[in-house]
Amino acid sequence: MGFSWQQLLILLLVVIVIFGTKKLRNIGSDLGGAVKDFKKAMKDESSKGTEQTDAEFKKIEEDGVESVKAEKAKEKEQA
Repeated sequence: MGFSWQQLLILLLVVIVIFGTKKLRNIGSDLGGAVKDFKKAMKDESSKGTEQTDAEFKKIEEDGVESVKAEKAKEKEQA
């Protein structure tokens, strides 16, 4: 029980008559801009998370290397 193509065409014509093509174009560009900004924000968040993860991984790795060096130094002192 969906809409037929004739009903959709009539609905489109009514919307164009009520709002006008200029208003519909503005609404379309605003909606497109909002979607674009949303995608950009999602991309920025995911890359930001990756950068943070990389930085945290490097810090953990450096801490691990330093702790291994400290353990070796303690072993040398004890020996």
